[in-house]
Amino acid sequence: MLSVDTLIVGAGPAGTTAATLLARAGRDVLVVDKATFPRDKCCGDGLTALALRELERLDFQPSAVESWRVVDEVVIRSPSGSERRYSLPDGPGYHAAVARRTDLDNALVALAGEAGARIEEGCAVEAATATDDGVMVVVDGLGTVKAQNVIAADGMWSPVRKALGLKVDGYLGEWHAFRQYFENVSPRAGNELIIWFEKDLLPGYAWSFPLADGRANIGFGIQRGGRHSVRSMKELWPDLLQRPHIREVLGPHARPEDPHKAWPIPARVGRVPIIGPHTMFVGDAAAVTDPMTGEGIGQALLTGRLAAEAILNGDDPLKHYERNVRHELVADDRMARLLIPLLGRPLIARGALKLTGATPWTRRNFARWMFEDYPRAMAATPRRWHRGMFSGAGAYPDHPS
Repeated sequence: MLSVDTLIVGAGPAGTTAATLLARAGRDVLVVDKATFPRDKCCGDGLTALALRELERLDFQPSAVESWRVVDEVVIRSPSGSERRYSLPDGPGYHAAVARRTDLDNALVALAGEAGARIEEGCAVEAATATDDGVMVVVDGLGTVKAQNVIAADGMWSPVRKALGLKVDGYLGEWHAFRQYFENVSPRAGNELIIWFEKDLLPGYAWSFPLADGRANIGFGIQRGGRHSVRSMKELWPDLLQRPHIREVLGPHARPEDPHKAWPIPARVGRVPIIGPHTMFVGDAAAVTDPMTGEGIGQALLTGRLAAEAILNGDDPLKHYERNVRHELVADDRMARLLIPLLGRPLIARGALKLTGATPWTRRNFARWMFEDYPRAMAATPRRWHRGMFSGAGAYPDHPS
């Protein structure tokens, strides 16, 4: 039987962040993942300012990701059909980027390995049993692993959660997203980050995120229970691609690079257990995605860091972790949920975009808010106010863009 201080199940952004920080602190860390890296991960590939700041704290180098693209502005199409450009701050650093998850996750796995974490790929969790002093986890290919702490970074349908009897029955996610990579796209699609607020998708949206070498990530996300059902997404896809404004952005020579893919997105932080016996759930396993946009990479990195810090703190790590996750994310989740029904109405969505696009200041700060450069509920949570909170530099201020 193998014994470790911390077993991390899942080598995505949340798990590798925790692994890197714990290994750097000299802890005995084992990371297992059922996949073999590099592997594709269904995602829009966008990195918000929250994600970038967490990567910067991790000393992660963007140069490790070949497909890394800095974003300086976002183009938003209103339900009325009008387009506005929202420039992000042009000072030091940057506030948004795009990177293929295949590349990003592989680089994060490498970073954890360089820090001293043991990484075992192609190893799925088969069972888990809590004991008085840890968790006994049966891992395919490794046998039984005894861990003092478990960090479950194993996705929305977490096998660890299920094995420990903490499964949330019937939960299918708040969002469902659909994406496909295209090559030979137009210069617009190859260089601009575009969001389309289509009337029939509200409060969801469609996107075009630029990648290297004339490629783009094209997709859309809908909220469960909206006008379109999850089952109709496949039929909706060709219709979206044929809409004139989307077809124009893609360009006449664009062609699919691979099959389209769909995935559910969990977004209910504070309403599912984020701790279990000697166990912390992080990332999608903790359902910490932003309920308004479906973005989850920043939240995954954040919860991975908070889990590592709770273990290193040493004083009741489960209580420490749960308190800090609630402190960081629950108020923002509630604020986003208040806004979602409003944004689902075309008239209100059009008015909001018109108001936010009124001046360079409103455009810049709306873009920062949308890309999580400050928390969703910053204005409603005075405890998080600080000097320069609306004017600080971006992430990686010394890194060339």
